[in-house]
This record gives sequence, C-alpha cells and structure tokens, in this order.
Amino acid sequence: METQQPPEDNHEAARIYAALGLVESRKRAEKPPRALFLIAASLRRSIRKNEKFIQTSTRKTTPTITDFHSSRAPSLTVQQYMERIDKYANCSPSCYVVAFLYINRYLKRVGVRLTSLNVHRLLITAVMLAAKFMDDMFYDNAFYAVIGGLSIKEMNSLEVKLLFDMDFRLHVTVETFRRCCVKLEEEAASGGNHGVNESQAASTISGYTCRSI
Repeated sequence: METQQPPEDNHEAARIYAALGLVESRKRAEKPPRALFLIAASLRRSIRKNEKFIQTSTRKTTPTITDFHSSRAPSLTVQQYMERIDKYANCSPSCYVVAFLYINRYLKRVGVRLTSLNVHRLLITAVMLAAKFMDDMFYDNAFYAVIGGLSIKEMNSLEVKLLFDMDFRLHVTVETFRRCCVKLEEEAASGGNHGVNESQAASTISGYTCRSI
C-alpha cells in the first residue's frame, strides 16, 4: 500500500509534474515534454563522466560488453533519439521518467557503465517496456523496432534481456517517481551531474558498454 503524502508534498509534486510536462491531457502536446530534455541531459552528463573515467583509468580491465552495446555510436544524439521516440511512439510523458528509472535499475544490477555505445538500445527498450506497463494503449515490438532502427528479432531479444536483468521489477512507486522528478529539477537548476539513486530518490546512471543500431 502506498504511503499517503502530506497535502503540501502533493501540491509540490503537482507543480513539479506540470513543470516537467508530465500532466496528462486529451490532446497530445506538439512539443516533447520538458522531462525528456532533462533526462537526455542527465544521460549525456553521465556518459561524458563515464567515458572520461574509462579513458583516464589506470586500471587495464576489459570492459563488459552487453547485448545493448553497439560497435560504434549511432549518429543521432541522445536527445535526437528521444525526440524521435516521442514523435512516433505516442507514449505518455511519464513513460520517460519510468524508463529512466528502468535504465538505472539495469545498470546497477548488471554493474556496467552507461556510454554512447549502449544508451540508445537501452532507451528504446526501456521506453517500450514503460509504455507497456504504464499506458492503456501502446505500439507493438515491431513498431518500436522501426522507431529504434532495429530488427524485430533484436527488439524482442533486448526486451527479454532487460526484463530478466531487472528481475521483472517494472513497478515504480509514487515516491520513487516523485523523487526522480525532484532530482531532475535539481539537476536542471544546478547544472550539476547528480545521479538519481532509487533507494534515496534518484538514480545514479553508472555503466559501460557495445553492437550497432
């Protein structure tokens, strides 16, 4: 059972959700929600930090290669890729926050770093799972494969991989969702590179990885 939030917290959460463009409306917004841009920025900062660490690390370890890795970074930036997903997937804005949390769950459980080589496949798979879990109507895997630039076989395989690596933990509590949104707002205000740790409220995007979209 969800813990009830004090009225003042509910008002603040409503304000933040509105500021992030997460308030549902009958008519789909012409522009992507602000949350999409903040998540893209957070992912970008994490990637920059992780890749700098990998390049300057004195420890010569073989990086972990997962099914989500590409052989080279796709031409689309993280933001461009997310905008493409938003344009065609028609998922609810909240799916991007949930997908962001899914990515963090995966990275923590598997122990990899997020880089430009794995972020795109993780994004398309996480958004697809979030839409299936959150939305009443959603597109099938074949359509998401087209959006993401993957084959249907790859899309199906990545979905199964992400589900098992997250131990099928798709539920996100109201409090975890709220804290993630607060953290995104704080990052936007400070310009800092704070991860969002789910146990604390926000997820730390850590991780390394590679194949081709």
